[in-house]
Amino acid sequence: MNTRAHVPTGTAWYLISLRPSGAHDPLRRAGARFGARTVAVSPWRLQPRGEAATREQLEQALSSDRVVFTSPAAADAAGRLLPLAQHATGTLVAVGEGTARALRRQGVDSVHAPARMDSEGLLALPAMADLRGRRVALITAPGGRGMIAAQVQARGARLVRVDVYERVPLVVPARTWQRLAALEAPAVLAVSSGEALLRVLEQLPDTLRARWQRQPLVAASARLAELAGAQGFIATRVAAGPLPGQLAAAAHAALFHRGA
Repeated sequence: MNTRAHVPTGTAWYLISLRPSGAHDPLRRAGARFGARTVAVSPWRLQPRGEAATREQLEQALSSDRVVFTSPAAADAAGRLLPLAQHATGTLVAVGEGTARALRRQGVDSVHAPARMDSEGLLALPAMADLRGRRVALITAPGGRGMIAAQVQARGARLVRVDVYERVPLVVPARTWQRLAALEAPAVLAVSSGEALLRVLEQLPDTLRARWQRQPLVAASARLAELAGAQGFIATRVAAGPLPGQLAAAAHAALFHRGA
């Protein structure tokens, strides 16, 4: 549901980030360009895997017909294990532009990435159309992106999964909830991960739940907006994509009516 806020232009406001611990700065900078202050609420931290077994699995996976990276974190973690530009012989596919940029920073020249930066967009790429009998490697973390794995197998491919990092759950500190409860300016929740949203909602104090459900929420995809609606959020808006600038622009528009 897309409802309009009634906030005068120029009003101070907050952007609530659910990014992993240590990964809030890009959204913080993007929000600042629209006059927002960011409150970080991390559901987990990302921990790269460095064991020899994972490195060996990755080396074998990089020779697959298609090598799919599901996030910038997956690209970065894989690059810590092996020089990707030297070992990747298959067609490399990224779930979005942020992931593609992470691969290019490691010297990878050719990356297929969708304009629609989500699982559906990736699966619609021509490179992902003819998969019968092919080997497809999913470079990722435990949990998430189940649609990609299921669809790859449904298209007749042999799926290889390599978890190159993991999400270590965090307890949101009481002081963070206290800060959010004390906010006097309007706030917008930015959601680019359904798992992150659900993890944070599990810890959300009852005293804040109704307030969060009424305040604007911007989602990186229609699927995430539907998930938020199922969790009781009544003022959702779909951003142009998951990039920090896209989420910040949608959050500003949700609060100040621009583009409504």
